[in-house]
Amino acid sequence: MSTPLIIFIVLAIVLVLMYNSLVAKKNQVENIFASVDTLLKKRYDLIPNLVTSVSKYMEHEKSLLEDITKLRSEANKTNLSDKEKIDLDKKMSSALGSIMIAVENYPELKANENVLHLQHSLNEVEAQISAARRAYNQAVTDYNNALEQIPTNMMASMMGYTRKDVFVISENERKNVNVKELFNQ
Repeated sequence: MSTPLIIFIVLAIVLVLMYNSLVAKKNQVENIFASVDTLLKKRYDLIPNLVTSVSKYMEHEKSLLEDITKLRSEANKTNLSDKEKIDLDKKMSSALGSIMIAVENYPELKANENVLHLQHSLNEVEAQISAARRAYNQAVTDYNNALEQIPTNMMASMMGYTRKDVFVISENERKNVNVKELFNQ
């Protein structure tokens, strides 16, 4: 075999490996995002039950319940981009946290079996969402790194691949919890 042919074959193999690596990373991001999406849907399916269970007790938190219902309606739209889903998830996490705190102020709700079951179910789904977000963020980081590192950045550019957004927590969720205040309620 001639040297130019060997160089061509090696170059072709390297290009194919880079291409396959980028496609695998892109598909992994999409696959994990689909898992996150499934868990978010599961969360949104629990919300009507939660709202129904607590609405009769929580008249003065009516606006919070309405906000949650509105966010759920937005989440059920099929034409949302990944970024819109991520933003909606942040809003929903905040709203659900607020409603769970509000539930604590109602002794009759804290003892209600349906509410306790729903809280447990939501906590379980939230834990699953958190784990899926971590997996998604790792896959996105690997993908974004491949888009920026030489030589795969050139192949990614030719393929039209662009950076993906990771899930980030809101500033509210970054604040320290005042445990003393929680015990004084």
